[in-house]
Amino acid sequence: MYTSFFGLSEKPFAITPDPRYLYLSERHAEALAHLLYGVTEAGGFIQLTGEVGTGKTTVVRSLLAQTPKHAEIALILNPRMTAPEFLLTICEELGIGVPDAATESRKDLVDILNHYLLRAHADGRRVVLVVDEAQNLAPEVLEQVRLLTNLETNTQKLLQIILIGQPELRELLARNELRQLAQRVTGRYHLHPLSNTETAAYVRHRLRVSGSTSDIFSATALAELYHLSGGVPRVINIVADRALLGAYTQDRHRVTSGLVRHAAAEVFGRRFAPRWLPWLGAAAAALVLAATVWGMWPLVPWRGHGSAAVTTAAVPHAVIKSEAAKPAATAPAVASAPPASAAPPAAALQALLTEHSNATGPDDAFTQLFGLWGVHYVAGNTDPCTQAAQQGMECLVQRGSFGQLRMYNRPAILLLNDDAGVKHQVVLAALDDEHARINLAGAMHEVGIGELSRYWFGDFVLLWRPGTQKVKPLSVGMRGDEVRWLRESLERLQGVTAGQAVSDVFDAELSQLVMEFQRQHRLAVDGIAGIQTQIVLASAVAGPDSPLLSATAPHGS
Repeated sequence: MYTSFFGLSEKPFAITPDPRYLYLSERHAEALAHLLYGVTEAGGFIQLTGEVGTGKTTVVRSLLAQTPKHAEIALILNPRMTAPEFLLTICEELGIGVPDAATESRKDLVDILNHYLLRAHADGRRVVLVVDEAQNLAPEVLEQVRLLTNLETNTQKLLQIILIGQPELRELLARNELRQLAQRVTGRYHLHPLSNTETAAYVRHRLRVSGSTSDIFSATALAELYHLSGGVPRVINIVADRALLGAYTQDRHRVTSGLVRHAAAEVFGRRFAPRWLPWLGAAAAALVLAATVWGMWPLVPWRGHGSAAVTTAAVPHAVIKSEAAKPAATAPAVASAPPASAAPPAAALQALLTEHSNATGPDDAFTQLFGLWGVHYVAGNTDPCTQAAQQGMECLVQRGSFGQLRMYNRPAILLLNDDAGVKHQVVLAALDDEHARINLAGAMHEVGIGELSRYWFGDFVLLWRPGTQKVKPLSVGMRGDEVRWLRESLERLQGVTAGQAVSDVFDAELSQLVMEFQRQHRLAVDGIAGIQTQIVLASAVAGPDSPLLSATAPHGS
């Protein structure tokens, strides 16, 4: 109804879990990383929990969109069923034919499933079971889930299980009778609601995806939306959708805080007063009290006659004089607040992008990024990642957060969308807690992270140089030059000098070194050196000529 009025291609705040609209806050990016880790590398259980409406199902949909080709996923959305029904549903999701005679037999169903998993393992395929709303699993079904993890070879679990649910899932697995299952959970992550800043970025992100070229919600409306929704994405969507409808019915192209409150009243069935109203009431009460005291001043007892009255009156006069001096002393503090016009312009980055729009294309960005590494990029020739591979480099194309960029600690190309909807590729060359340095037309410009996040929605490309020619996840039992590089790098960080030949076998000792490194850098602690771990390690042992976002990046950054 209102989409054409606001220049949108579709409704931006539908509550269906569309992966296109996934806003990867730092929390959501970490949650998705946990699930992808579970699909590609982990064993046992992965547990993801979050309050109702925090985006768990949307993260699952994004996981399905990024499933590796060698992985098969069986997704169960409604686990309220018996154990045989649960097993039969897994088989149906995987396309396994089940004879009618076996549909009620747990043993037959498990045997059929086990036979399929063994064939998948032999073919190099990985099978993952994802259970949404897992807090609704019955105890007998949970026991069956635990037993499924016993399907394994001598070296690997045949079925990876990801449990996704509300906080009650944590309480359920904490029960004493389920301790065997809880002990097999190798990764846990809880998805919290969005912060105030993330809420504003979330709303802008969804509007951009739906075709908006301007900020439809005012800053006060975004603050009110966070206050009323608590940062829960589903509630944000419902209230924001009603606010857009309200603005449309009033023929207003800008959503204000008042429209957001009115929309929330329709959604929740009760009125919401402006947040400043209690302060106004308190101020009014203070004024009434002051007026009452002033009116009663002529009636105070010390205004009588006589020496005693004069002596007593001197005290309150001094107090009044002292108190009267206080407002004069504090008045400058109020008056010193800068006028609105003195605030720095919010469109500083927009102006830079507009000024250098002819130098923010893909070829410009890759030329600059390759140059930071001292390698050559040929514009309009082979695709950039192929060119990187030909020169001993690797590409990482990802959607993430500033937290992930700090963790990788490598310059990256950021995809920015300006206020006019124009896309720009700029090189992020340096990053600290508050500011970023971007390269535009060969010149460095410092911008605030908050301002940059207004235009960047998480898409980035970075280059890194692996320690060996082959890049693959490394785990216990493997051997080769890649493992030797891994051991040498970790030992170098610990100050161990190589005095003898370094083993190329990935043993339990090396797994402990990997886990310690992962723990220090806030990676998933599994003892497996996946691609993420290798990129962070390569940054940690980089030489002085290697480009970094921060030369003094602390552990865990």
